[in-house]
Amino acid sequence: MADIALLTDLIAPEAKALGLDLVRVKMFGGVSDPTLQVMAERPDTRQLTIDDCADLSRRISERLDELEAAGKDPIDHAYRLEVSSPGIDRPLTRLQDFEDWKGHEARINLTEPTPDNRKQLTGDLIGVEGDHISIDVRKHREVTIPWAQVADAKLLMTDRLIEATAPLSSEGVEEFEAEEQD
Repeated sequence: MADIALLTDLIAPEAKALGLDLVRVKMFGGVSDPTLQVMAERPDTRQLTIDDCADLSRRISERLDELEAAGKDPIDHAYRLEVSSPGIDRPLTRLQDFEDWKGHEARINLTEPTPDNRKQLTGDLIGVEGDHISIDVRKHREVTIPWAQVADAKLLMTDRLIEATAPLSSEGVEEFEAEEQD
């Protein structure tokens, strides 16, 4: 099993060197299709271009190849590297994400249930105060939980989110559509 904390420590400087923020490093796929997933974004746009993905993929591959050549391979088996943006319905992996995306709908899975026995909270993010996250659970009531209690979280696809994450540029779309029609 790969050490995600170690991989994150190795990959974060490669992302920073390209002016990117690391969103998540995760291994999935088990024995049959092990995949190292790396999500990153530009801090100013919260988006990632295909060129950004390719550049980051190359840097990560070169770094991991160097470690392997030195006998310090952090992943001791074959795997696939996947570099991508977090997407519209992005995972919320950093405390700041909950503040940045306040007003948007999210689903938060908890490490342990709330006093009213909920292991999952779904609703509009209210924001962050200190190390606590507040969410308006389905317009029912506000719930505040400590950051440490979040097992995983992600934004949910809504019209409001789609509008807020519209691409910065649609340059080249016509060419892509023309190629698809050929």
